[in-house]
Amino acid sequence: MKIELKHVCKAFKKIEVIKDINLTLESGKIYGLYGRNGSGKSVLLKMISGFYIPTSGEILYDGVNLNTKLEFPKDLRALIEGPSFFPDLSGYENLKMLAKIQHKIGEEEIIEALEIVNLKDEMKKKYGKYSLGMKQKLGIAQAIMEHPKILILDEPFNGVEQKTVDKLIDYLKELKKQDCLIIISTHIKEDLKRLADIIYIIDDGKLHEEK
Repeated sequence: MKIELKHVCKAFKKIEVIKDINLTLESGKIYGLYGRNGSGKSVLLKMISGFYIPTSGEILYDGVNLNTKLEFPKDLRALIEGPSFFPDLSGYENLKMLAKIQHKIGEEEIIEALEIVNLKDEMKKKYGKYSLGMKQKLGIAQAIMEHPKILILDEPFNGVEQKTVDKLIDYLKELKKQDCLIIISTHIKEDLKRLADIIYIIDDGKLHEEK
């Protein structure tokens, strides 16, 4: 899988948030996106995920511009700007409901994802009673449970205890070996240094590679 961004810009009410970004992303690598809050990280990730259409430029997935077809990239899963689930359902029930959309996985894969994020013991607890860290971990679980070929995680370790962060870093490195294309954004550079093959810095809507 190859994702290409060519002269991508995004503006909201004539205010340009993303400015002429050119970028190529390939399977089997972990890309880090570092920047302060408000730098444009989430907007860029939403465009790559297909939630926003660029104001100008194009995003190609293996040479195809899905925006012209109003399609979302296949086999892409994302956690952007925090998770949102049904508060009266348990963590497991929320994931099971999502799994029914495409019928790609069953109970075994759901529980496996909950184990990876150290949430199996709380999977029967209602989401409304989850702590911030537990909510974040459930969001990560929904992103990984269907074994996507493209995985996008926006500030995934917010509120997550170090034990689970370390476990997730090891898991993501293994996922990379399975030819997954992974993009992780954070304002904590140390996490990216442990994970990313290439780190990009975004500032005021512009992107450059950290050497």
